Amino acid sequence: MPSPAINLADVRDEYAFLEADDRYRLLIDLGRELEPMPTALKSDATLVRGCSASVWVYPMATDGQTLHFLADSNAAITKGIIALVLLTVQDRPAAEILATDISAALAPFDLSKQLSSNRTQGIPNMIALIRETASRYA
Repeated sequence: MPSPAINLADVRDEYAFLEADDRYRLLIDLGRELEPMPTALKSDATLVRGCSASVWVYPMATDGQTLHFLADSNAAITKGIIALVLLTVQDRPAAEILATDISAALAPFDLSKQLSSNRTQGIPNMIALIRETASRYA
């Protein structure tokens, strides 16, 4: 995961000033900074359905309430999108995640305009999985 000094607002500000090619590079760089996900956790059980690329998400409750997610993809730009999603929810209490409008937090990135629909179609499914996990712990 990107260092704690990086937050969604900082990334959004930088993203807003970039041209399309540089936006792709920023997403790829964010994806490279994701916390490594052990291969053993990349299974059918952690696979997010509806993504054109393979996306795996493994949730953990660090103290029974705070959720931490390991996530990965086999596509570089998709990994960057995952990193954006995780910036909104990583290491937060389940109740706070449920109260967060993740889609609204990502709206300024206008991913549907920047990326092809097959790159963004899995985002709602990933968000649904995160919210479902949070509801189990809240």
